[in-house]
Amino acid sequence: MTKSELKKRIDVAAGRVPADVVIKNAKVIDVYSGTVIEGDIAISDGYIAGVGTYEGEIVHDAKGRFAAPGFIDSHIHIESSYLTPEELGKILVPHGATTIIADPHEIANIKGLEALDYMMNAASETALDIKFMLSPCVPATTFEHAGACITSEDISVELKKKRVLGIAEFMNFPGVFLAMDSTLDSLLAAHDAGVHIDGHCPGLSGLNLNAYVSAGISTDHECTTVENMQEKISRGMYILMRRGSACQDLDVLLGGVTPENISRCLLCSDDLQPRTVFETGHLDNHLRICVKHGIKPVEAIRMATLNAAACFGLSDRGAIAPGLRADIVLLDDLTEFRVAQVYIEGELIAENGKYLPNVIRCDSSAMESSFHVKDFSKQKLKLNLKSDFVKVIDIRPGGIVTGKGTAHVKVGDDGDFKRDEAVDIVKLAVVERHQNTGNVAVAFLRGYGIKSGAVALSIAHDSHNIITAGVSDEEIAFAVETLVAQGGGVVLVKDGKVLESMPLPIGGIMSNQSGEWVDEKLDSLHKIAHKELGVSENVEPLMTLCFMALPVIPELKLTDMGLFDVTVFDFTAIEA
Repeated sequence: MTKSELKKRIDVAAGRVPADVVIKNAKVIDVYSGTVIEGDIAISDGYIAGVGTYEGEIVHDAKGRFAAPGFIDSHIHIESSYLTPEELGKILVPHGATTIIADPHEIANIKGLEALDYMMNAASETALDIKFMLSPCVPATTFEHAGACITSEDISVELKKKRVLGIAEFMNFPGVFLAMDSTLDSLLAAHDAGVHIDGHCPGLSGLNLNAYVSAGISTDHECTTVENMQEKISRGMYILMRRGSACQDLDVLLGGVTPENISRCLLCSDDLQPRTVFETGHLDNHLRICVKHGIKPVEAIRMATLNAAACFGLSDRGAIAPGLRADIVLLDDLTEFRVAQVYIEGELIAENGKYLPNVIRCDSSAMESSFHVKDFSKQKLKLNLKSDFVKVIDIRPGGIVTGKGTAHVKVGDDGDFKRDEAVDIVKLAVVERHQNTGNVAVAFLRGYGIKSGAVALSIAHDSHNIITAGVSDEEIAFAVETLVAQGGGVVLVKDGKVLESMPLPIGGIMSNQSGEWVDEKLDSLHKIAHKELGVSENVEPLMTLCFMALPVIPELKLTDMGLFDVTVFDFTAIEA
């Protein structure tokens, strides 16, 4: 800010000169005091000069609507929407989002720091202010093969550039509480730079939680119970209450929000698909849910604004007050939170559900997906079981935590699994696609419900190898081969034919098409998965599989290196 800009802002605030923009006749949500103030909002050079009675060069009449600070999503993976940053901004801003805290570890696990460069360049083409975190766990663990590696030295160098907000979710939580050497190096790089460190510690409690928090980690978005939430708050953590397309913990956790701890509670999406936004909204829907659970409207808005700004050190936003960014959402009401207009830095960006700027796409050619799958064949899907009593990954609908089940299965003379059509157990396979290792790991999945054909994706958190499930080796092999030939994305097959597909050319996990196109494809994929393949109606057919390879979420998961027991953080035999 120059001296002349500062003088102008002061003069506008004092009413000596007209504002650049004035939003008149608003009911201003004061998140500091928890009250509503009637008045005008004066804006100078994209910042709020004052709230009171003002005149301006441009006047917008709020017509008595409620003016709230712009909403801040405190944790989101852009890539999980299958959209580029430009496209995601287009669909989120009309729902009131003006800032998101993005962790690009999905694309980073494929393309490393080069991916961060791309994501930042693409983010510059949207009005949505995207604050990036630096992914410290690439790969997420040493128990899988990813496409890239970000070392503690890389982290230290990158943090000196001061272009990221902090360190993204520290997923290797056992590495932290066990004080593993490589983990300490990454944490020290963050401490030396004096930046925020996000957490990821599902179910962590007691002394291990103390150890984790003592490392300087201040947030967690993996709480699924009120008890764990309250324990983590008492240890000084911020709780990012999540409601996205895969995980929906917000409703449960709201039962643990009190007047005493609400300042430590934030709202986030984590993983969000376009159809969720189009059908239910974004943080505007979070706010509706909060109010239905008895949270006062202004307090709910505070969780989506001021609390998030305080947590991440964004001192220039989070409220409507002099000196802050003019990120403002005009709401028709405080129950349904219908968004009428969205202003970012004082400019009208969205109105009545429409994003107003033209969408300009960043060049994504450097992120084009490449597949290095060595010697894959149907033979690699065969098992050599030593017992018919096996461990099973049990799907739990509505979340990404899986059960550690057991079952008796049919075994052929060759030791391979023989599927029983009356039993909901099928093969799940992960095929390594980055390093030409030739790794193919196979396990059992229960609760998916698939009755014919196979599903294959190149989206498998967080290393994004190929993950596939199907009723026979033939169907699974055909799905994998089709996916590789397609260059990544999603394929649904049955009887040796492709029923539907969605190419994702950017890293094999993101589309170069519009949000509307992706939404239509997802709708078709979901319908076919349920109706033609028989996937259970209470299971999200794609995102559920995406998380079956994530070895930092309990209990059983499958990586390209084998069946992994997250509860002991080690591989385990498939036989029970």
